[in-house]
Amino acid sequence: MSLIKSISGIRGTIGGPAGEGLTPIDVVKFTSAFATFLKGAHPGHRLKLAVGRDARLSGAMVDRLVVGTLQGMGVDVLETGLSTTPTTEMTVIDGHCDGGIIITASHNPKHWNALKLLNSKGEFISDAEGKEVLRLAESPDINYAEVDELGQVTEEEDWIDRHIERVLGLELVDAEAIKKANFKVAVDAVNSTGGLAIPRLLRRLGVEQVVELNCEPTGHFAHNPEPIPQNLTQISDCVRENGCDLGIVVDPDVDRLALVCETGEMFGEEYTLVSVADYVLQHTPGNTVSNLSSSRALRDVTRRYAGCEYNAAAVGEVNVTTLMRESGAVIGGEGNGGVIYPALHYGRDALVGVALFLTLLAKKGMKVSELRKTYPEYNISKNRKDLTPDMDVDALLAKVAAFYKADTGVEKVTTIDGVKIDFADGWVHLRKSNTEPIIRIYSEAATEARANELAQQVMKQI
Repeated sequence: MSLIKSISGIRGTIGGPAGEGLTPIDVVKFTSAFATFLKGAHPGHRLKLAVGRDARLSGAMVDRLVVGTLQGMGVDVLETGLSTTPTTEMTVIDGHCDGGIIITASHNPKHWNALKLLNSKGEFISDAEGKEVLRLAESPDINYAEVDELGQVTEEEDWIDRHIERVLGLELVDAEAIKKANFKVAVDAVNSTGGLAIPRLLRRLGVEQVVELNCEPTGHFAHNPEPIPQNLTQISDCVRENGCDLGIVVDPDVDRLALVCETGEMFGEEYTLVSVADYVLQHTPGNTVSNLSSSRALRDVTRRYAGCEYNAAAVGEVNVTTLMRESGAVIGGEGNGGVIYPALHYGRDALVGVALFLTLLAKKGMKVSELRKTYPEYNISKNRKDLTPDMDVDALLAKVAAFYKADTGVEKVTTIDGVKIDFADGWVHLRKSNTEPIIRIYSEAATEARANELAQQVMKQI
């Protein structure tokens, strides 16, 4: 069994002994700690939190535990039921909540679940705040409410529709152009809440021909839920067999967006953000941000526009959004298909990604495969280096950084998150795992062979 406590929340497998998985006792403990943390941040104020969940099998059970615990803490709850991560984030904002909890393990398999913790801006809490929640979870400083002060629950299940309306109201979303394009679109929602959100969004955008695949939110994931090419053969065949113009794939909580060309080939999850950024920059020039492990293609596309700058953040959505604010970025996200569009909110949002991409496609008048060819071609290679448990990984990475800083053939060495080495024709990013004695090694270049060559070069140095 596994229980992982990180910047992205409390994540674990369902079942097993307390403290070794996400058991009912653990759900209550961490929910209580989060409520205690928020009470400290809002002294004398009666808290109101939004709670939403994806469709995974344990979701209803965990939801009842979370809501009951919040009530026991004297916290009012805005219960949205089956929802998406970006929808719950929007609920915090538009529902004037003091925070939120999203019950989802994102792309993890069905036996996992998690508590993702949001602040009053509908954004993930910071690393420092997360550490304080973990400290409180192990302390005796938890006090529950007296009977007259128990929290109240309000159930509102129309927040996905409200979210869609906010997307449709964006200046750069052109539903009329999309309707005129008469697209035929296939959707794979992996039997989670994307099946409630994406087909509904498409029809509101004027897409009349929607082929639904795995859109019933049963929680029985039809395939590995991570939206990467090896898991998407079903929708690839579906797009070809049905003559679709585009395939859309989301993960269980709908914050990642992968696209499929009309040929059935993958558009490339790295290029979801690249294409959407290209469209946004055409109309609202400004800066862009992605994380250190994301494709260099975003940097190249950003530089096509005068006065626009690209910046790289440490891995983790909260790190990306922090740098986006600091740099005044108009678009950003992560190379895993996560689009963050500040004009709507600071959170990865597949709904806004779909709307902006379809608008771009309609205005370009191109096939998806033709659009893909307009962007720089890069290939990413993902490797790992196993270490012994007693190795000092930080010291090892420091030595690697020092070695390449002394290399005159290296353009740049970045150490804000592991070590990233920028070469003229590619890059290598090394990060230590928080859960295993390994170093993850991502590399990118124009060809897969060169990306692997760069990775091997650095691995030899390790």
